[in-house]
Amino acid sequence: MIKPLHSSMIIQNSGIHFGTSGARGLVSDFNPEVCAAFALAFIDVMKQSFSFDRMAIAIDNRPSSPDIAAACIAAAKAIGLEVDYYGVIPTPALAVTSMADNIPAIMVTGSHIPFDRNGLKFYRPDGEISKADENAILSSESVLTDLNIVSLPIASERASNTYINRYLKSFSSDLLCGKRIGIYEHSSAGRDLYARLFEQLGATVIGLGRSDCFIPIDTEAVSQSDIYMAVMWQKEFQLDAIFSTDGDGDRPLLSDETGNYLRGDILGLLAAQYLNIEGLAVPVSCNSSIEASSVFNHVKRTKIGSPYVIAEFENLLKLSDRIAGFEANGGFLLGSDIDVNDSKLTALPTRDAILPALAVLAMAGKDPISNLVKQLPNIFTASDRIQNYPRDQSLSLIENGSSEPMVLLSELGLDNVDVVNFDVTDGLRMTLNNGEVVHLRPSGNAPELRCYVEADSQNRAQELVRLILNNIENMQV
Repeated sequence: MIKPLHSSMIIQNSGIHFGTSGARGLVSDFNPEVCAAFALAFIDVMKQSFSFDRMAIAIDNRPSSPDIAAACIAAAKAIGLEVDYYGVIPTPALAVTSMADNIPAIMVTGSHIPFDRNGLKFYRPDGEISKADENAILSSESVLTDLNIVSLPIASERASNTYINRYLKSFSSDLLCGKRIGIYEHSSAGRDLYARLFEQLGATVIGLGRSDCFIPIDTEAVSQSDIYMAVMWQKEFQLDAIFSTDGDGDRPLLSDETGNYLRGDILGLLAAQYLNIEGLAVPVSCNSSIEASSVFNHVKRTKIGSPYVIAEFENLLKLSDRIAGFEANGGFLLGSDIDVNDSKLTALPTRDAILPALAVLAMAGKDPISNLVKQLPNIFTASDRIQNYPRDQSLSLIENGSSEPMVLLSELGLDNVDVVNFDVTDGLRMTLNNGEVVHLRPSGNAPELRCYVEADSQNRAQELVRLILNNIENMQV
């Protein structure tokens, strides 16, 4: 028995905060009491709008995830809820299954952030929680009174099977016949699932880079070593594509036939085109090729983070029947039911890694994936980050730059240019008179400063990111 405490008080003192995708913090802060408090607060908020007698929980491959899940399960059972435990699966597999069951769900994952951190993603019976839900969780008056933590139950395979069957019904069983697909497995939560799916769609699958240690892959800032490995793997195994994801399997990486990874927003743009999407919601950081391609009837720009993309779906549904969203990290959000190859694909308003990859492979057919990219407008993006960069330092940099943008540009090493458009939707995004774009913002999930740029060539975009981040590291803010 523990001393009765309000969940809000425990959460407030935990050091764990909501970011752009769930609650994140140091593993050392996710003690059993804190995990249980978050679970109870979430259940309390869900019970205000939904009726349910069970919930679902799954985890990623982080070493800390099983203990966090055990505490969440204990909290749910303490108030009489049954729990469907699915073990290590991709986040979208948990989401699509719990939505079909009309029950809430918790995914224990820190996504791409380092293994000394972890997090919780929360799902309503109808999809991701909103920012209003986050605030309600933080102020919940639910009370933690007792916690009997036991070993995790045997994981059910139902969510994995549901997720695989979702795409087997919408794509032909010979879609990938004759294709050699590499799966960069690392420590992804879906690494044991992807090979099954791709093989059932006809591909010859080669497993690559499996790791017993957690590897924090960030699909929005792919490391040079991962880029190099992909090219080497393609040459060694003669691959048509390499597929991978981040840690919890909701952000994709897909390479072309040379081993070159597609940018996440380019992957999303091509996927949306193949799926005949009419209305798009995308964050302000995504490539301007989306509008320049003139493929979509409506494009709405949002703050960065899936909750903001999802919130825009309500407005898009007033304008279009086939709507979706994606982020610069490649996560694809299906905002409406659509027909794909004469099969109904139900809405999945949360990031998904499989749908955009399969859509682009289907769009390419027997041709190289690179041919699809060549048909897009010549607007190239690059991004990277400074890790362990305090948030208050990022905010100070952005505030100073918003007040005196020309001074900031000079400090970044960008002389003889002027700002023609100024956007503070999320961070500081400046369009310059030479057509280039510079966008700076603090990460919502970790102490990092992110930089996104657009230029007229990939080399120039990468050079620009390096120049800007090097100069920021040498600045006194």
